[in-house]
Amino acid sequence: MTIEVRVRRKREVAEGICAFELERADGGALPAFGAGSHIDVHVPGGPVRQYSLSNIHGADPASRGHYRIAVLREPASRGGSAGMHEKVNEGDLLTIGGPRNHFPLHDAPRSLLLAGGIGVTPILCMAQRLAAWGADFEMHYCTRSAARTAFRDEIASSPFADNVHFHHDDGDDAQKLRAAELLAHPEPGTQVYVCGPGGFIDHVMGVAKAQGWPANQLHTEYFTAAAQDTSGDQPFQVKLTSSGQTYAVPKDRSVVETLRAHGVEVMTACEQGVCGTCLTRVLEGTPDHRDVYLTDEEKAAGDQFLPCCSRAKTPLLVLDL
Repeated sequence: MTIEVRVRRKREVAEGICAFELERADGGALPAFGAGSHIDVHVPGGPVRQYSLSNIHGADPASRGHYRIAVLREPASRGGSAGMHEKVNEGDLLTIGGPRNHFPLHDAPRSLLLAGGIGVTPILCMAQRLAAWGADFEMHYCTRSAARTAFRDEIASSPFADNVHFHHDDGDDAQKLRAAELLAHPEPGTQVYVCGPGGFIDHVMGVAKAQGWPANQLHTEYFTAAAQDTSGDQPFQVKLTSSGQTYAVPKDRSVVETLRAHGVEVMTACEQGVCGTCLTRVLEGTPDHRDVYLTDEEKAAGDQFLPCCSRAKTPLLVLDL
């Protein structure tokens, strides 16, 4: 499903970060979504990128009229963030996909929200929703500086301002996040949500696991995948069940790129192993997972993988394609 939307407002909400409010071009209602959801945005110039929704969608008609996303201007942009910042303006029309949610809120006695940088977008939506429910939660928001803290004024003036703790890299030591102290004692039932740069997520999750937090209480969403060491990559083959055809995947090409070169299209979006759009069942063989989408348990099962980035540990993968 795709939807044509109009940019009703564009504004800078922090240094290097623009927020976009999107309304349906035909004036109709936008599909409902839950906290943690994201949409695909067809950026002018070609790329499709995923952006988390930072506003809530509730019973109030005013909350159903638009989606809000925020985009960090990446210095090494591959076209997504640069296109949004430089080519998209108020009044422009965009094509988006309907909301999807791989980072949902769970019913819990208490929630702990941790955001790093632009990772605040789904976390803010969660905080708004939890506050509306009257739920018990605490939010920690880490940024380089106050100037780079998106939605700071909005959060400070919100009904849940007392639940939020700001942490800045350039601030004094007293206000910096101490993950080991925050997560020192696993709390039965408390759900932990972490979103931000890969290094931030890995640090928080590493601390939580070391302290004994159960995996089913820890939830993450990555925006980009970490760089992989590809120096040891080897060629392998993939066989498609639909046609019986076998294709050789070179060491310097992905499965998606290889299939595309032979006229076989696989639906993709991020092509970084983040969004899960290309998720494919594996019927035979052992995948070499390179994504940040599947859980450790799902990777261990070995019955699915993301062909945009993952490879094979065996000479052949048989795919349900």
